[in-house]
Amino acid sequence: MAKAKELIEDLDERSIDRIIEMAWEDRTPFGAIEFQFGVSEQEVITIMRDQMKASSFRMWRERVQGRATKHRALRDPEMDTFKSSRQKNITHNKISKR
Repeated sequence: MAKAKELIEDLDERSIDRIIEMAWEDRTPFGAIEFQFGVSEQEVITIMRDQMKASSFRMWRERVQGRATKHRALRDPEMDTFKSSRQKNITHNKISKR
């Protein structure tokens, strides 16, 4: 439990909120969260457990358990990126011009 407290203390409130938001999204894989924040799937679970009510955490775990879109090993092999092919390219946090 001490490691969980350290992890949460190392992240700012905005990052924790974004991690929780991404974890709730069905189509956002844990790999995308790890890529963006450096937080593993197990650490995301720890954050969710610490930051949510017990009933909300249980409901989230039931939804995520075995969901193909959340786990790289269960995903369709053609889904190899974190963003849609129709999504605009972003460079240096600015939407690139056409």
